[in-house]
Amino acid sequence: MSYPMNAVRGDIFGGLTAGIIALPLALAFGVASGAGAAAGLYGAIALGLFASIFGGTRTQVSGPTGPMTVVMGTAVAAFSGQPEAVCLVVLLCGLFQMLFGVFRLGGVVKFIPYPVISGFMNGIGVIIVLLQIQPLMGCESLKSPLLALMGLPDAVAAMNLYAVGLAAATMAIVFLTPARISRVVPSPLIALISMSVLAYALKMPVPTIGAIPSGLPELHIPGLPLADWGRIATLGFALALLGTIDTLLTSIVADSMSKDQHNSNRELIGQGLGNMVAGFVGGLPGAGATMRTVVNIKAGGTTRLSGVIHALFLVAVLLGLGPLTASIPLAVLAGILVKVGVDILDYKLLRLVRKAPKQDLVVMLAVFGITVFVDLIVAVGVGVALACLMLAYRVARQTRIQVTSMEDDADRDKYMDAITASDKQVRVITINGAFFFGTSSLMQDKVDRLYGTRCVVVNCTSAPFMDISAVFALSEMLEKLVDEGVRVMLVVNADQRTTLAECGAGDILPAQDVFSTLDTALDAALDAVAIDHKDKAARIAALRYASASA
Repeated sequence: MSYPMNAVRGDIFGGLTAGIIALPLALAFGVASGAGAAAGLYGAIALGLFASIFGGTRTQVSGPTGPMTVVMGTAVAAFSGQPEAVCLVVLLCGLFQMLFGVFRLGGVVKFIPYPVISGFMNGIGVIIVLLQIQPLMGCESLKSPLLALMGLPDAVAAMNLYAVGLAAATMAIVFLTPARISRVVPSPLIALISMSVLAYALKMPVPTIGAIPSGLPELHIPGLPLADWGRIATLGFALALLGTIDTLLTSIVADSMSKDQHNSNRELIGQGLGNMVAGFVGGLPGAGATMRTVVNIKAGGTTRLSGVIHALFLVAVLLGLGPLTASIPLAVLAGILVKVGVDILDYKLLRLVRKAPKQDLVVMLAVFGITVFVDLIVAVGVGVALACLMLAYRVARQTRIQVTSMEDDADRDKYMDAITASDKQVRVITINGAFFFGTSSLMQDKVDRLYGTRCVVVNCTSAPFMDISAVFALSEMLEKLVDEGVRVMLVVNADQRTTLAECGAGDILPAQDVFSTLDTALDAALDAVAIDHKDKAARIAALRYASASA
């Protein structure tokens, strides 16, 4: 397969541009996580290289991201002074992601409700901004949003005006630089270089990154601290889940821009391998980075080579420019991260706050609040559970279980020759809509209305699915009616018949009272009550019409 030179040029330019953007972000994320600037670079190199080579999205650029950094910061704080435990968290993150890919779970992310993702991303964005309060003022960063808010008065009292000035200038650059300039030279890089040079030239007394290793990272083989195994596995799984969502959403963006089609399971294997390598070298875990991927594609990147070049550029920086990064002010990195946090916010849903369904807003706000003030992992779990309950409520509201007889029909004049005014010997109970745990109680409410009827036809064929809660509710109703001497005839399709049999409810009624069509069940019901009538077909049509129009 040929590889045209214009594609090579595009990949080189796209990779270099993405690498230039990745440099300040990797340093900033490393510092923000508490693992150090070098950890950010190590993670960007390891993940960027291996995910590009082995992943399933050809134009995706991977590295540390804001959401992953927040969870990683939790791990660093939880295992303070235990670097081996932190490395093991990252290793498990990669291992879980590889398992997700091997077991073909890449498509599962499509089933996470959008309000959950929106609330989570909004929470992450707010967390990133809140955690920059102290660094923006030249003070030591704190590890949680609540501590950052509570420490605001102390930060104001100890404010370093030089740091505040640098942070303000940095934010002005990253927020206000025109797009035509940012496309040529990324605004975070402009801010990083210009503000660092200014601070160094004027010898401003502000906190800086400090020295970082200038050579390749050492290999770490973490031990297995059994006492902390539960927390390590939980944080590793949380990082894997978050990285999976972040990566596959970015893959969708890359597909829409490149007109390509990614392989989600292969992408997870590549991401997992990259994060495992990051764990072995003491780097930050990461995911597919939307901004870097978009820049890569717009700059001409079309193949995996662009992601490899991005990683090799960062290796060159690590080998040759390490000493220069020591003088970068932390306030400058904080200003860059404020822009990252603001960009993460989900403006698409925020613009629709007044118009969006209330149930979706409740889910989004719940996930947002729990993310910021409680725990990220709990937020996702609560969000998915709450979204499922809301969905069950909506589906249940659309389900109708109706009891009808011929004289209940408003248009019974059509069948007057076949109907007597007092004919309630045959009744039809019809389930229209999903028959599951959210609607099974409706069945129990109808039993009292059926006592005294000679024959009841239960029509389940309009129910698209039936879960075990519905099977048990149906079984209980059938048993009660049979005990009261009511003849019951059941209409089910082949799948429902199988479900009833598998759940042990197939033998409640004799085989001759179980039918596959409503007409045959009504025919048998009329025979069972031995009604004297002239037009049996008209009577069946009347019952069927009353049932369908209820």
